[in-house]
Amino acid sequence: MTAPSPQGTIHGVGLGPGAQDLMSVRADRLVRGARHIAFFRKAGKPGQARRIVDGMLRADAIEFAMEYPVTTEIPVADPRYNDRLCGFYADCTDHLAALSATGDDVVVLCEGDPFFYGSFMHLHSRLVGIAPVRVVPGITGMSGAWTASGTPITWGEDVLTVLTATMTEDELTRRIRDTDALVVMKIGRHLAKLRRAVAAAGRDDAAWLVEYAAMPDQRVTRLCDADSIAPYFSILLIHGQGRRP
Repeated sequence: MTAPSPQGTIHGVGLGPGAQDLMSVRADRLVRGARHIAFFRKAGKPGQARRIVDGMLRADAIEFAMEYPVTTEIPVADPRYNDRLCGFYADCTDHLAALSATGDDVVVLCEGDPFFYGSFMHLHSRLVGIAPVRVVPGITGMSGAWTASGTPITWGEDVLTVLTATMTEDELTRRIRDTDALVVMKIGRHLAKLRRAVAAAGRDDAAWLVEYAAMPDQRVTRLCDADSIAPYFSILLIHGQGRRP
C-alpha cells in the first residue's frame, strides 16, 4: 500500500514594518526560496506586502494575489460585509489547502506580524487541522512607528494600550484618557474622530502621527500639525512618561 504524499507547509511570514532589511533571517530565507507566494491586496493595487519583497522572489515563483472583495465600500456593521469576507477567506483557504495537498510549500506574505491585526489570522483559523501551518513572527508596524519617533514608548511601570480607530468615539476617549502610553492603528478615514477623542481625553499635546514607518516616505508629525487625511499606513502614538532612574 502506497503511503500518502506528505502535505506542503503553509507559512505565514511576517515581513516587518516595510523595509527588507528589517525582515528576520528566517523570513528572508523562506521568501527567497518559495515557489508559491500568496499575498493580500486591494483590487487594482499591487499590494503592500508584495511591494516589500520586490526583487526577492525566485524567477519561477508562482504568485497568488488574494484580492479583498470589500474594504470600506460597505459598513463593517452591515451583515453583507462579514458574509462577503467569510466567503473570500474560505475560497483562499481552499486554494492554499489544494497547493499543500500536492506537497508544495506556500509562503503567505504578511505585513508586520501575522498574529497582530493581520488578515492571515483568518486563514490560519481555517487551515489548522487541514494543512500544516507555521508562523514566522515579524517586527510590528507599531514598533517601527515608535522607533521612527525617536522616543521610547514606555518607561518604568507605564501601561501601554493598543487601540484601533474603528472603535466608537466615546470608547476611544475613555481608553485614551485611562492609559499611560498609547498606540492607535487602523486610522485611515477615522482620523477626524480620533482627533476629537484625543482632544476630549486632554492628550492633544502628547499625540504624534507616524506615516509609513520604516518606509522611504516615512513621516513623523504632531497630531495637531498633521493633514486632515491619514494614509492607510498611519499609527498614532502617545509616549509614556513613567519612572526613570
